[in-house]
Amino acid sequence: MNFVLNLILIVQVLAAVAMVVLVLLQHGKGADMGASFGSGSSGSLFGATGSANFLSRSTAAAATLFFASTLALAYFSTRSTSGDGGGVMSELAAKPAVSAASKPASVPAGIAQIPGVAPGKAQSGAQGNAQKH
Repeated sequence: MNFVLNLILIVQVLAAVAMVVLVLLQHGKGADMGASFGSGSSGSLFGATGSANFLSRSTAAAATLFFASTLALAYFSTRSTSGDGGGVMSELAAKPAVSAASKPASVPAGIAQIPGVAPGKAQSGAQGNAQKH
């Protein structure tokens, strides 16, 4: 599968480079605009729009190849490897939740200054931590 993805990626990069080169090689339609005002004989103001030459057909083929490889890469990258068809949320649901029983029983020393916390419990928890370390 990795070979196929690398092959599609290489095709995509080559198609992109080919499109850039082919677009830069083409003669712009606005270049003949001055010729229509008396210095040449052009069919219309912006050139002939109905004809397609080799460069424009090659550009269309490179663009089609580029879009097809992009769609193939998008398809292969979004396929689920687990086979359940779920997204990120289904992977989160499969992980066990942290319960209150797994939390440490000792209370840090800074909790003693918080109103409403019994000072005896906070101090004993801090002393227990100090003795452990």
